[in-house]
Amino acid sequence: MPVAELITLGLISLFGIGLVFLLYGLQSRAWQASEPQKAPFLGGGETEQHAWQRYHVRYYPMTLLFIAFEMEMMFMYPWAVVYVEVGIKALAEMGMFLAILALGIFYGWREGVFRWQ
Repeated sequence: MPVAELITLGLISLFGIGLVFLLYGLQSRAWQASEPQKAPFLGGGETEQHAWQRYHVRYYPMTLLFIAFEMEMMFMYPWAVVYVEVGIKALAEMGMFLAILALGIFYGWREGVFRWQ
């Protein structure tokens, strides 16, 4: 890289970093929020419970299984293209991948993830 380009890149970087610090400094001095303004907006009401209390724990294992299925599909689409080029080796690799995911699904089934009680 020529020296002129490095100098230009350095000046632009310094300008950007300086602009960030300048704007942050102006923001913190110019706007001081009062205590009611710092509270989260809920249509005028106070919160009655913590945000994490609304979600039951039974949704998390189902979410993990959903992610497992999504990962399976994310790898199967490009695999279909590779399978045409590589052949039986790609088929064996996908079989191992699906077997590992199946173990996770069977474990979830054994633990009762699919029961909504």
